[in-house]
Amino acid sequence: MPRVALLVAVLCRLAAAAAAQEPARDPHAVQPERPTVATHAYEVAPGWVEIEAGLEFDRYADRSTGGSAPVLIKLGLASRVQLDFTGSVVRPAGGSAMGVGDVAVALKWRLADGAPVLGDFAVIPSLKLPTAPTASGLGTGTTDVGLVLVSSRQLGSVEMDLNLGYTHRSGPDGLAPRDATLWTASFGGAVSGGLGWTAELYGYPATSGPAGAASIVALLGGPTLLAKPWLAFDVGVIVPLTGPQPRALYAGCVYNVGRLWGARTPPR
Repeated sequence: MPRVALLVAVLCRLAAAAAAQEPARDPHAVQPERPTVATHAYEVAPGWVEIEAGLEFDRYADRSTGGSAPVLIKLGLASRVQLDFTGSVVRPAGGSAMGVGDVAVALKWRLADGAPVLGDFAVIPSLKLPTAPTASGLGTGTTDVGLVLVSSRQLGSVEMDLNLGYTHRSGPDGLAPRDATLWTASFGGAVSGGLGWTAELYGYPATSGPAGAASIVALLGGPTLLAKPWLAFDVGVIVPLTGPQPRALYAGCVYNVGRLWGARTPPR
């Protein structure tokens, strides 16, 4: 317990020090986390809500197809803290069933800005619940506890986001591995006006057990468009390098809905 208390105290100290250096920014500006597997270290402003939605069409090596329509709702709870709700409509590979998949909740907490090694650093603990049926392949039947470590930094005109993640599952072993990890390296920047680009290399190391799978490494990329400060679009492709990752096409948008509570932003 003393070690846990010390760790909490250190994290709080880091967050307080970083908050004191917080630069002013437009709370109505979108903070897109899609289309990459990775996320960045930044959060929606306190009292504001943002919605991300997309479509993905998958084609597997055996020529079967599938897809998903993920939705992420982001709510700014406090300075440097964001609450996430995630769900999706899923069509499993090779199946005719389509329905709502498992839902998850996560908390993003930005702990540091401009740290010597970590850059802008955040932690994201998460919980996925077994809300979807497993017989049709819509859900895994497991309760998943995860943690993602996020490092973001600006490299000239390019933003780089690095993620390391771990997930532990409790429940049946047949549909998803008991333990899984991921890594990502994502990059993005502007081209001209609101037109931009994003590219990512990501991987899921091999897992074991009844639902174990070979390791996956894939590339993701495509153009982005900031149509308004509060509205962004993306489209692109996913190309597998190794493992059972399907080839995919994706498209989506990010919309900052507005402020739910708190003082109005003074005019500029």
